[in-house]
Amino acid sequence: MDLRAKRTRQNIINAFIQLRGQKPLEKITVKELSELAMINKATFYLHFQDIYDLSNMLEDEMIASALKDMPTPTELIENPGIGTASLIKAVALQGQLFQTLFSGNREHIFVQKMELAFKELIWREYPELKENAAYDIAYTLLIYGAYHAYLNHHKEYGMQMLTEVLSGASTGVFNQLHMSEKEQNIL
Repeated sequence: MDLRAKRTRQNIINAFIQLRGQKPLEKITVKELSELAMINKATFYLHFQDIYDLSNMLEDEMIASALKDMPTPTELIENPGIGTASLIKAVALQGQLFQTLFSGNREHIFVQKMELAFKELIWREYPELKENAAYDIAYTLLIYGAYHAYLNHHKEYGMQMLTEVLSGASTGVFNQLHMSEKEQNIL
């Protein structure tokens, strides 16, 4: 992509973020975004299929950015408390852009995308866990639970308390899961 195309694409993204900070995604039109980015609508469509395509691209980039600093899958399996703490920290570090992109009716999209990306990270290293219902359920519980606990409590109790409680809870869930596996192997 040449420099001019890169600048145009960045102008589109900047205009989108500005508009997204002011209104819900479904209220943003290509016409107003193009005017703010100082391009014509045809130029927008050279880069993106529609507003949702642009939003999805930015959301996926945020998820990838949050996960790149996660511990290795081995660490996540062996010490889920550290994995939970890292996940909370990664989301918190995304800051205002995260809150802007995943606000309103897009809030639920984040946790869905994070769950899938997180599980894919684990499954690459441990493909046998993809078919393990107990691990699948446990990761869903932890990701959705951590996300909603963050939304509901990070301002009231602070990140330190939130991280400690959720790390302890995830360690407990996986300790129980491991004990159940050992009991099943004994029987």
